Amino acid sequence: MIVSAVSNDVLMVAIANGSNAEREAERKGKVAQIRNIETGEVYGYNFFDVSAVVDTNNNGTKNLSEAEVSELNKEIEAAGFSPLLEVDDRPKFVVGLVKECEPMEGSDHLKITQTEIDQGEVLQIVCGAPNIEAGQKVVVAKEGAVMPDGLVIWAGRLHKADSHGMICSAKELQLESAPKKRGILVLDEDTQVGEAFQF
Repeated sequence: MIVSAVSNDVLMVAIANGSNAEREAERKGKVAQIRNIETGEVYGYNFFDVSAVVDTNNNGTKNLSEAEVSELNKEIEAAGFSPLLEVDDRPKFVVGLVKECEPMEGSDHLKITQTEIDQGEVLQIVCGAPNIEAGQKVVVAKEGAVMPDGLVIWAGRLHKADSHGMICSAKELQLESAPKKRGILVLDEDTQVGEAFQF
């Protein structure tokens, strides 16, 4: 679940990637549902005058508590919409281990990695960084992560290869120590695969 609170007291919750589809919105009271025009798949909700329901002191990305999700689900049910929201408090930025890294056929710079993110869970991630190599510990933005610049990470395809996340550079993470040279952030060997990356 991806949540953003904006200054005009609107909370936007994305539950699926609808960025490349024709969408429609239906509003009932203080809730608008955003869905695919053709298939009806629900991409998310906008909640209006939401400060009465959740804490919106900070604009930008917001992690919802279980109690806040419960209150928002009451609003969804009262409007007659479905599905309801589910709490997702798993970290979206984690330490990963690049187990395999192979050049992508037909590309002069992209590589296909198999990157472990937690207890044997491996994601295929396409990466264009010049310094990516097998054996590195890296920062992985998992599907649903919201980058510091507001970009939402979704699963997708790059040059006909599936990619399920993003291996991040220090610049993309907007770290103060970010070098100007292109390349992913390589972490120390003693970092633990699967642990949350702290900005």
